[in-house]
Amino acid sequence: MATKRKRTPPIAKTETDTLSKAETLGSISDKKQASRKIGISLSSDAVKRIVIRSVIVAASFLVGAYFLWEEELMDVFVGVSDTVDRKYMEVECSSDYTKERAAFGVCVPTRCGRVVMDNVVTISEAEYLLRTAKAGLSMGESYGGASILDLHSGALSKGDKFIDIYKQVKNKIHGAIAREFGIPVDKLYLTSPTFFSKMTPRPAQTVHDEYWQVHIDKETYGSFHYTSLLYLADYGRDFRGGRFVFLAPERNITVEPRLGKCRVSFFTSGSENPHYVEKVSSGIRYAITVSFTCDPSKAIEDPNIKRLQ
Repeated sequence: MATKRKRTPPIAKTETDTLSKAETLGSISDKKQASRKIGISLSSDAVKRIVIRSVIVAASFLVGAYFLWEEELMDVFVGVSDTVDRKYMEVECSSDYTKERAAFGVCVPTRCGRVVMDNVVTISEAEYLLRTAKAGLSMGESYGGASILDLHSGALSKGDKFIDIYKQVKNKIHGAIAREFGIPVDKLYLTSPTFFSKMTPRPAQTVHDEYWQVHIDKETYGSFHYTSLLYLADYGRDFRGGRFVFLAPERNITVEPRLGKCRVSFFTSGSENPHYVEKVSSGIRYAITVSFTCDPSKAIEDPNIKRLQ
């Protein structure tokens, strides 16, 4: 006769066993939730990185597109590799001069325009002025991108050689403007400000550093009738950006500075010639601005000698 096996009665689940299993299930559930949270967090961080990268790429594209667009809207009037005895562009005179013609006669512009001439001065004269500009501006310059050194302010120590060379340069530019616009030399006067300028890529700290803003010289300096610049650095070699730009209805006109050609540009100072300087993107751009007026009450003398003590 077969022996019947006794069934082992099931072991009763104690409260401790039930709690242990619940805790285990709870632990697994918590880990799953934590994993989900971590996954969500990682996904959010990844999305943020993607968004940031996309914004940077888009911004870079827009900046590049802007400069390409701006470049397409410009014509080079005189390039850095050009050599010109005289290049002239006539523009219609504004009404800025109407009330002045009775007072100042033939000096006031009746024919307005923009002129570029190379080799108006000698290379030795231009290089001497560059050395003087560097020395003077090194003693105090703006924290922003534009520094100015007024030749008549007393901030520049002046010796015999500087006075002689400055007078030679000023007289040559003076004569070129008088001949171009048919003005008696004795009716055209040096006026203030006449200054060295230094432009760099530094961010602007004040509105005075924002040389890239469009302006009109006769509005900025009421005494101006004719503005001239002698460039003391080479575009593309000493600096990038920094071209001189005349605004025009359809395509702006640029002049590329060239020290090596002793390049001078000059123009009538009224609202027929709004202009600006491009932001310098690298290097340093030096120039000297020499301004002239038809108003004898606004005339200034050449700088006086101020010797170093």
